Amino acid sequence: MYYGFFVIVVVKYYNKSYGGGEVAVKKTRALPQIKLSDTQKKKIQDEIKAFYLDVRGEEIGMIEQIQLMELFQERLAPILYNKALDDAKRWFGQMMDNLDSDYYTLYKNEN
Repeated sequence: MYYGFFVIVVVKYYNKSYGGGEVAVKKTRALPQIKLSDTQKKKIQDEIKAFYLDVRGEEIGMIEQIQLMELFQERLAPILYNKALDDAKRWFGQMMDNLDSDYYTLYKNEN
């Protein structure tokens, strides 16, 4: 199963004077679904079980725990993952803006 998240395909066009209008394309594959270790799966199942017991006062079985874990992993995790990527990109952009302004503050007066 794939998340549907693709790394940007890089396309570079060459001007006729620099190579005759050739197009070089670098393709990348989709990222595979995240694999969890048995320890991580057990931790998630324990958290789900504890949540249901603490919040709802219900005990749920192993099958329900696994089904909820798969729901989170297959349907909800990609949404959160994409949001985290968007936040990281926004943060990185702000840092680059700061770098640009900091760069120009280092200039010395040439008088």
